[in-house]
Amino acid sequence: MFQHKYFSSLYSLVINSVEIASEIKSTMGFLMSKSMDQSLKKQQEFMVLNSRLQLERQIQMQNQMRERQMAMQIAWSREFLNYYGAFFSLATLGLTAGALKRKRPGLLAPVVPLSFILAYQLDLAYGTLMQRMKGEAEAIMVSEHERLDLPHGAPTFESIEKARRTQAHLFFEK
Repeated sequence: MFQHKYFSSLYSLVINSVEIASEIKSTMGFLMSKSMDQSLKKQQEFMVLNSRLQLERQIQMQNQMRERQMAMQIAWSREFLNYYGAFFSLATLGLTAGALKRKRPGLLAPVVPLSFILAYQLDLAYGTLMQRMKGEAEAIMVSEHERLDLPHGAPTFESIEKARRTQAHLFFEK
């Protein structure tokens, strides 16, 4: 009887221990699951923040590249204007001298189209032509957006991958 009582209490102790362990395990599982959910959520937030930061950096880089290209275009226009201004001055002086010497005002005719080109280059290099072009581009983007559509639409991931695989296939065949 003593043994039976002893085994009975040992059995109930084991059962209670298993129940407590099961309860602890489910509580720990819940806590582990909750902790893992929080960790996953923090990781997702970090990934979203990192993606946003990367996108902002790409936008900033593209804008700086655009600004540098525009600055180079304006600098090119100014440099071209120096050479074209010298050519225009010499051509105008030579044509004027020839028209006066030969008494033929028709020799001054080329000065008219050359002066339009000079005015355009001056406007591009130092005037408001770039601002006017920007305004016109903005108006086109708003009211004539269909003119901006690319043939076959915008490139997709699939179309880029297909082209990449085709080119990679060509490289591996050689």
